[in-house]
Amino acid sequence: MGKILLEGMEFFAYHGCFHEEQIIGTTFIVDLELDMNTSKAEQSDHLEDTINYQTVYGLVHHEMEQKSQLLENVAFRILDSVKSTFPEISTARVKISKMNPPLGGKVKQVTCVLTL
Repeated sequence: MGKILLEGMEFFAYHGCFHEEQIIGTTFIVDLELDMNTSKAEQSDHLEDTINYQTVYGLVHHEMEQKSQLLENVAFRILDSVKSTFPEISTARVKISKMNPPLGGKVKQVTCVLTL
């Protein structure tokens, strides 16, 4: 078994429960961990024998462009999209952090983690 991790993907997006959040937007950081059998790629050194992380990034980018009220919804859509595209993934974990959330005080980030 092996892992592919895409860490620190940064997006400016419009997720949030408050109307203003969906207009003004904010920065989000996404980390994605994918578990799968990497033995074929280890031997072949061919991209088609593994997960193309450029494609994965594109899937995450697409889902981050779709407005949602909840990070849980965004996280589920990312995992569903990635696992649908790459059924060889056995487990996927996503971590989405909203930077500087509007909570009425100084808060660096809020984070949602989901595993499928």
